[in-house]
Amino acid sequence: MASVSATPGRTPPPPPQGPGAEPASAVLPLGARGPALGEAEDDDEDEQAEIHLCVLWNSGFLGIAYYDTSDSTIHFMPDAPDHESLKLLQRVLDEVSPRSIVTSAKQDETMSQFLGKLASREHTEPQRPEIIFLPSVDFGLEISKQRLLSGNYSFIPDSMTATEKILFLSSIIPFDCLLTVRALGGLLKFLGRRRIGVELEASDVSVPILGFKKFVLTHLVSIDQDTYSVLQIFKSESHPSVYKVATGLKEGLSLFGILNRCRCKWGEKLLRLWFTRPTRDLGELNSRLEVIQFFLLPQNQDMAQILHRLLGHIKNVPLILRRMKLSHTKVSDWQVLYKTVYSALGLRDACRALPQAIQLFRDIAQEFSDDLHHIASLIGKVVDFEGSLAENRFTVLPNIDPEIDEKKRKLMGLPSFLTAVARKELETLDPRIPSCSVIYIPLIGFLLSLPRLPFMVEARDFEIEGLDFMFLSEEKLHYRSARTKELDALLGDLHCEIRDQETLLMHQLQCQVLARAAVLTRVLDLASRLDVLLALASAARDYGYSRPRYSSRLRGVRIQNGRHPLMELCARTFVPNSADCGGDHGRIKVITGPNSSGKSIYLKQVGLITFMALVGSFVPAQDVEIGAVDAIFTRIHSCESISLGLSTFMIDLNQVAKAVNNATEHSLVLIDEFGKGTNTVDGLALLAAVLRHWVALGPSCPQILVATNFLSLVQLQLLPQGPLIQYLTMETCEDGGDLVFFYQICEGVANASHASHTAAQAGLPHKLIARGKEVSDLIRSGNPIRPANEMLRKTQLTKCQTLVDTFLKLDLEDPSLDLDVFMSQEVLPVASSVL
Repeated sequence: MASVSATPGRTPPPPPQGPGAEPASAVLPLGARGPALGEAEDDDEDEQAEIHLCVLWNSGFLGIAYYDTSDSTIHFMPDAPDHESLKLLQRVLDEVSPRSIVTSAKQDETMSQFLGKLASREHTEPQRPEIIFLPSVDFGLEISKQRLLSGNYSFIPDSMTATEKILFLSSIIPFDCLLTVRALGGLLKFLGRRRIGVELEASDVSVPILGFKKFVLTHLVSIDQDTYSVLQIFKSESHPSVYKVATGLKEGLSLFGILNRCRCKWGEKLLRLWFTRPTRDLGELNSRLEVIQFFLLPQNQDMAQILHRLLGHIKNVPLILRRMKLSHTKVSDWQVLYKTVYSALGLRDACRALPQAIQLFRDIAQEFSDDLHHIASLIGKVVDFEGSLAENRFTVLPNIDPEIDEKKRKLMGLPSFLTAVARKELETLDPRIPSCSVIYIPLIGFLLSLPRLPFMVEARDFEIEGLDFMFLSEEKLHYRSARTKELDALLGDLHCEIRDQETLLMHQLQCQVLARAAVLTRVLDLASRLDVLLALASAARDYGYSRPRYSSRLRGVRIQNGRHPLMELCARTFVPNSADCGGDHGRIKVITGPNSSGKSIYLKQVGLITFMALVGSFVPAQDVEIGAVDAIFTRIHSCESISLGLSTFMIDLNQVAKAVNNATEHSLVLIDEFGKGTNTVDGLALLAAVLRHWVALGPSCPQILVATNFLSLVQLQLLPQGPLIQYLTMETCEDGGDLVFFYQICEGVANASHASHTAAQAGLPHKLIARGKEVSDLIRSGNPIRPANEMLRKTQLTKCQTLVDTFLKLDLEDPSLDLDVFMSQEVLPVASSVL
């Protein structure tokens, strides 16, 4: 039996062309997908990923590890300090949305209360995580280390000794982080017990683990789910396809939707991860911006398009590796893997021609090693793609195994050889039998096939001397003869033997690929990062974004001529506005202005530009300087839901309470129309009290933007005078009876809300608007409010007409009529109300 081998360093042949081939790339002749390839991609979409998380809490520190079924990888966070409220743990849970949470049955009161609240929040979670308690002995330090070191990992070569394996794992897993090691041990115990992903496999098949990855949540900017919703960073909508109404969602008009131009699935996944993890790490942010700026240069656009095309061929490698680990590899998986590796080599060659001063290009050029050449050469030399697709099974090319080639040659020559054998058999048969044939059936062997004659009615009629009757099928009788038995002994079951030998070769090839799983995982990481940055560069080019600057000394943000990234795509014209939220002067900005003048858009614009800068994207502004922002809090829109069991005003209060209790001097707080959900006086008092609380903090108060229509806040001087408070308004102009909006922010205070103008735009009848304005003027002047005369006259006429109709219908000859009762009950009440 020939073994699978290849020489690294040689350029592998291009992927095979199949039906529906795509045009060749400008760098490498990338092949098209075969008929089964699209089926494989559909499988990728249909398989729903699940997260299983294990957490331990002890002495103020957290140890967290989780298993992601989408890439069969274990992610772990080194021991990290957390507050007693477990905010860090809640952040992780919000981000990964685990299907199950595993922890020790021995817990302190803090963790027990947290898990109890988590289990009872049916109304806030579309699918509550299952909370699983394992005995504390399963989280023992020594037994956890033993589980980690004795695990069957495909990315560790079998040739490694026990000592080498320990050293290798020590370079990946921080064994000095005791809580993390115990969490990893508990997670492995849970995976082995539940057999996640291998429930239907044999008991000796273990849960596939293709790698360990570290994740950290340091330098992260705190943003809650309400802020993501009101700023439209994410927005899911029902899928328009009737086939995906039940389970499918698509991204609506959102910041993620307009920036997501990723070509591969893992690039989109990484972009979503960056959006959920905005960071203050200036080194990381600047490294992202450097790549975006490089691809925005006009001379680099062609290279960006080449890389973009290559990234389109980077497919779901973890899923293929998982199938290889479980021996479930499909024919199309080999073609997908070959194209992915081939495209990765193209990315490497292209990045070697780019400036190596940029870290990402240097990493791709160096870490896309010759192991990729080895994998591509192996697959290209061994796998017969056309034959595999035709037979729907793994087949090998000629000249790989002489024994397989010889058996295939015999199998190909069987038709003419069996025809000659059939002629000799016919000579020895009964003359009444007009014809016969010798056939080969896999798993059964060679048989003599005869037509069923008219006299062959009963089973005993099938008996022929010198032949062993086997079965009747489609009016054909099948027998074993001396010659067919001789053929079985001479040639054997060729078809099954070929399949067995090719399956063995496939297993050897899978082992070669799995031994290099680490480089394939690294390819996916770097390729997805390049894909995200190319997508952000493409959006920045099309929408005219500019590069933000970062300053560790600035406490806030400074924006010059900023634009709302979503609104500018929907409006015919958009007026840019600046914002200076970076100094000690004017840290609290109170914005007034008429309804529909653009106050809410301005608040969201500041929040979105700040967010985009904190994920390493170019921003829609002429110039932006971002300081050390540690959180963004909002009270802009009430996320109402019947299932929450809370009033609209209570939801508003909760959002403001988060900002009051958690905002620091480095936080950005955006508040829009707080207090409108209750009595006007009470709402105004609450707003003034919240702002006075922040004023009392002095220069340590957050950067706050408050939009309000409570003009009494200024008129009654409810806020103290001082440099911390700055009053802004949206500029307008009255032109006769019309109100003209300039949508420009300026210093000052609005003198009226101009609600009547907004009501007219909404289509309310003119009489109602006039009456409302009249009542408003009476309230301001302190005069009593009387009913409108015209409406009163109409009411009186209606009542008089009703009274007259009642008199006309009166039958005075009716003996049962009581005039006294009629006058007291029917006439006098109406007359008194009219007079």
